[in-house]
Amino acid sequence: MKTIAENKCFGGVQGVYAHSSKATGCDMTFGLFLPEEARDGPVPVLWYLSGLTCTHENAMVKAGAQSWAAEQGLALVFPDTSPRGEGVADDDAYDLGQGAGFYVNATQDPWTPHFQMWDYVAEELPALVASEFAIDATRQAITGHSMGGHGALTLAMARKGQYKSVSAFAPICHPTASEWGRKQLGAYLGHDESTWAKHDAALMMREVGFDGPVLVDTGTSDQFIDLLKPEALAEAANARRQEATLRLQKGYDHSYFFVSTFMEDHMAFHAEALYA
Repeated sequence: MKTIAENKCFGGVQGVYAHSSKATGCDMTFGLFLPEEARDGPVPVLWYLSGLTCTHENAMVKAGAQSWAAEQGLALVFPDTSPRGEGVADDDAYDLGQGAGFYVNATQDPWTPHFQMWDYVAEELPALVASEFAIDATRQAITGHSMGGHGALTLAMARKGQYKSVSAFAPICHPTASEWGRKQLGAYLGHDESTWAKHDAALMMREVGFDGPVLVDTGTSDQFIDLLKPEALAEAANARRQEATLRLQKGYDHSYFFVSTFMEDHMAFHAEALYA
């Protein structure tokens, strides 16, 4: 593992690190904020999954998360959104290929050799972070924005017991019925739609739900709300009678101005679950 940068931040340290990934077959970069409490021992960790076109840096710089993480004594991990580099498959469109991994394990060429983001986020990176830093791997939570909200919700519901809580900012809720989903799932997983179901939060909510608290915020003025389909997740949660707080925030859009506005709420929400 290589240290790219470390900066003092709200009493803790905001670092950026790179490592060679077996899951993705290339070098990967991630951000990690460690609060001051990590000097004395392992702390709970919140995973933040970013959206289309983002790297590890977008949320690390724009979300305003570190101040609230420091207040709550939480570590934050900001993974990249896809494998990158020469030799890694890509596409001219912004919503496929590098920067658009969709948090799945690709089974189709040319994506299969590197686009194994599900395994990377759920298994490889947590093991690495826990082995190298003062992270308590028994206390994990997950959140994300847009494509990352999709990833957070589906990982939390599929990987029983790994995460104490899950939240999302403007997540892609029903990708099997959206242009933000059908294109990518078809490309990465093939045209057998039965393989797509575990990557659809609305379908997973109906099928298995989440054994813990759920918080989702979406802006009513989100310019992509028809692609996000928050109503599908709400209907599924209602049908399952899932413990969940699903909020539509009047006048907010899809930007990091929206994310940063409600970051304090999400940090407090996860801290309550992680320190219970």
